[in-house]
Amino acid sequence: MAPPAVIDTNVLIAGLLARDPQSPPVRIVDGMLARNFRYLLSLPLLVEYRSVLLRARIRQLHGLGDAEIDGLLEALVANALLQEPIPTLDEDPPDPGDRHLWLLLGARPGALLVTGDTALLRNPPSFASVVSPATFIGLTSNLTP
Repeated sequence: MAPPAVIDTNVLIAGLLARDPQSPPVRIVDGMLARNFRYLLSLPLLVEYRSVLLRARIRQLHGLGDAEIDGLLEALVANALLQEPIPTLDEDPPDPGDRHLWLLLGARPGALLVTGDTALLRNPPSFASVVSPATFIGLTSNLTP
């Protein structure tokens, strides 16, 4: 069984905006909704998901209304492993705005981050793995075609 994943906001948004239903981000979002793999979610990450989904430019692209966004987030919460981030951590991510991801990864040994952010891919924390959506698809048998 694959380790639990932390799905970065950029993967969620890419999965909602992509036109190719076989693209890795689409398959990951579909897998989250179908409960095909274990993923971690914390309140700070959920807040970030909602905040980005509500941005005017992003809303224009995905076309979801408030009720649809809230329904999507409720489905994601219902299928997630809810995890409190650890309160302290000695290691910082390349972007201070991603600290909540490091704290969430640190709370669950063996968890991995799935992201399209090259700075995070190139500078993973010493205590967790960071993989691209395509790599994650290869690691998760429930998402392979």
